[in-house]
Amino acid sequence: MGTLTSCGFIPLKSEFRSNPVRRAFRETIHYHALKRLRSTCFPTFTHTLPHPSNFPAFRCSATANNNNDNRNDVVEGEAERPPNDSSNATTTTTQERRDDAFKSEKSAPPSPSPRSSLTSLGPTYSNFQVDSFKLMELLGPEKVDPADVKLIKDKLFGYSTFWVTKEEPFGDLGEGILFIGNLRGKREDIFSKLQNLLVEVTGDKYNLFMVEEPDADSPDPRGGPRVSFGLLRKEVSEPGPTTLWQYVIALLLFLLTIGSSVELGIASQINRLPPEVVKYLTDPNAVEAPDMQLLFPFVESALPLAYGVLGVLLFHEVGHFLAAFPKQVKLSIPFFIPNITLGSFGAITQFKSLLPDRSTKVDISLAGPFAGAVLSFSMFTVGLLLSSNPDAAGDLVQVPSMLFQGSLLLGLISRATLGYAAMHAATVAIHPLVIAGWCGLTIQAFNMLPVGCLDGGRAVQGAFGKGALMGFGLTTYTLLGLGVIGGPLSLPWGLYVILCQRTPEKPCLNDVTEVGTWRKTLVAAAIFLVAFTLFPVWDELAEELGIGLVNVL
Repeated sequence: MGTLTSCGFIPLKSEFRSNPVRRAFRETIHYHALKRLRSTCFPTFTHTLPHPSNFPAFRCSATANNNNDNRNDVVEGEAERPPNDSSNATTTTTQERRDDAFKSEKSAPPSPSPRSSLTSLGPTYSNFQVDSFKLMELLGPEKVDPADVKLIKDKLFGYSTFWVTKEEPFGDLGEGILFIGNLRGKREDIFSKLQNLLVEVTGDKYNLFMVEEPDADSPDPRGGPRVSFGLLRKEVSEPGPTTLWQYVIALLLFLLTIGSSVELGIASQINRLPPEVVKYLTDPNAVEAPDMQLLFPFVESALPLAYGVLGVLLFHEVGHFLAAFPKQVKLSIPFFIPNITLGSFGAITQFKSLLPDRSTKVDISLAGPFAGAVLSFSMFTVGLLLSSNPDAAGDLVQVPSMLFQGSLLLGLISRATLGYAAMHAATVAIHPLVIAGWCGLTIQAFNMLPVGCLDGGRAVQGAFGKGALMGFGLTTYTLLGLGVIGGPLSLPWGLYVILCQRTPEKPCLNDVTEVGTWRKTLVAAAIFLVAFTLFPVWDELAEELGIGLVNVL
């Protein structure tokens, strides 16, 4: 019974919230354990002592307390005199009063309260809950050892570092401990000192997090938010290694991405494709697929564009790895997401080690899109210059001019480079590098949207905090849902983010110290360029600027 009644759940107030199912189990077990404790009749016993005149024995008894909660319970611990004592009549009267009370309880009608019916099923229901709770404890993450918690409080915290006032559960399932209290110095220095002491006291067993105090009433007197320290086991807090199946899935996705990139290269030659293939690709009512062997002659000419898209994707991932290597941050293998419109939606790359601070999160998150954007913009610019060169006319492909209305930024750059006459027509002759650069820049812009676990979401979370990410994320979902940004790709990209990338990144070890001003400025500028890239050009503005041939009524 002691184990059951000690299972009371303490609501989590940290960033990591407890599982609601686990919380319901704990609360139900706690209630029924107390119920059964109150309704159990303990056997009456008498402890005979060698000197009864000096040490009177005690008789302990309890009666069911299910229905009549307002009645007087039987007096427990009442002293009884020895049988030869002169007050035997008093003892007999007391015993008779107890018996009468017990009989009246048994003869009392049951209360119509719903708690009475719950009590009748109490033992069976409680046993089921206990078994479920034990199973969840067995399958759940390993908790912090209470002996280690006491040792850490004694050795790490104190007047010179951090004075602990209370403790709360910490972690996704409450498997850790959150120490709340008062800081006794500069937070970065205290945190570094505590990390070193933790290794000395417990070895390589736990990770210590410095996070903002949940539901703090006031900021820290020294400036900034009040901080708390969370403790988790390493095997619980650190990401697991990449499995064999993940390698297999990553390989299959990469092969599919190669195929979608080649398909993009073939589709870019739409003016050369057979009519039945063009009709199947452009007519939404076409249901009969043409002979795919007709596309084989166009595969070789599609390879340069495919190489360009794949090169942008690889540059993006190399940027992440180059930024993570000096910080000793491990990354997973990239899981490329194929897409027939852009060749790919980018890749999902996970952190395989804990990030030391928010500046590291910003640097690694921005490095990938920056590297991919540099290569993409280079190809886009070179392709525009080749498109305006008459000597390269043999390598050009005809594309509908309406495609340049898909991006306000790229459409303006194309209009300034190619001129009004070339752009204000039904089709525009461009070099394949323009398509590769356009697709690459669009991929980088989508991945820099400030939502979830995308590169943009990680950068905003690191630069401005989790609260700002929630605001940016809500705005992004709204714009995608209304089709304001992204054009026809807004719906599939929004679904992809919701299914695969909606969860924000986990906190860093030092999740309190803010990044510098220049990092915040860089993130803000990147978000502005993303919006400028993904906003389409509406018809009236396109006609006025000469981007495409538009008939405005």
